[in-house]
Amino acid sequence: MRKRKLIEDARADWTFRMRKGLQKMMSRSSRLFGQRFNPSDFEIVKIEVNIPTLPTPFEGYRIVQISDIHYGQWISLDRLIGVVGLINQQEPDIVAITGDFVSYSQENVEELIPALKEIRARDTTVAVLGNHDYWVSAERVRSILRESKIIELNNNVYTVTRKGYVLHFAGVDSITLKKNQLDKVLQKLPPNGPAILLAHEPDFADISAKTNRFSLQLSGHSHGGQFVIPKVGTPFRGNGFWKYPLGRYQVKEMALYTNRGIGTNAFWIRINCAPEITVIDLQSGGKKV
Repeated sequence: MRKRKLIEDARADWTFRMRKGLQKMMSRSSRLFGQRFNPSDFEIVKIEVNIPTLPTPFEGYRIVQISDIHYGQWISLDRLIGVVGLINQQEPDIVAITGDFVSYSQENVEELIPALKEIRARDTTVAVLGNHDYWVSAERVRSILRESKIIELNNNVYTVTRKGYVLHFAGVDSITLKKNQLDKVLQKLPPNGPAILLAHEPDFADISAKTNRFSLQLSGHSHGGQFVIPKVGTPFRGNGFWKYPLGRYQVKEMALYTNRGIGTNAFWIRINCAPEITVIDLQSGGKKV
């Protein structure tokens, strides 16, 4: 068993180093030949989510979600600034970023700060880390979030108050790296008021839904598979997104939305799977999702 683990760890390390080298090569090549923002590259997906217990002051509350920036690969500074512009056009009450700010390299990651600082939300921007953030440097990503005035929900809770009523945003840390502490989150979560959970890996919904405490989970991680067969979905699934790779689901009494991400992983190819900005309007009535 020990020998097998050593082999697996060596293979994982080799894969990481190979992809890191590929990222640097492709990123430098792209910088030479252009990384310009084109708004038509990004799809703005608008949905409504019904929360029966939503207090009246939060009717129509708008969440804008992005995920999987993977800065330094296909997402350049120019593209990220453009994405932030699209986010601000949606006039969000809050912005939620569901992990993987980086990919395999720390090169130029401080460029994230001036772009992320330009996010304009009525309340704030909240975020959780993804597995790539840990693989590269969770400490450095956290520093970037602090400088960008983004609240990291590291197994923690942030509460928005309107006219004496509350709406909670909770977050679990990376499930892939076993940093998630849902029990700790539930201890911090007040007993009253609806709650929304940020979790990088969407399949965590099978666990979070069992608590009956969250009305909605927001996730990313999958990039939608980066290749989608119309009316079929994506054939590309992996750890943490076998069951819920893209779009909207109902898991017990909890809604789940898996954002396709705005960036790409090692290979910069998307087919029928455009980078996504999700606009979620909360409602207290109408058809239940």
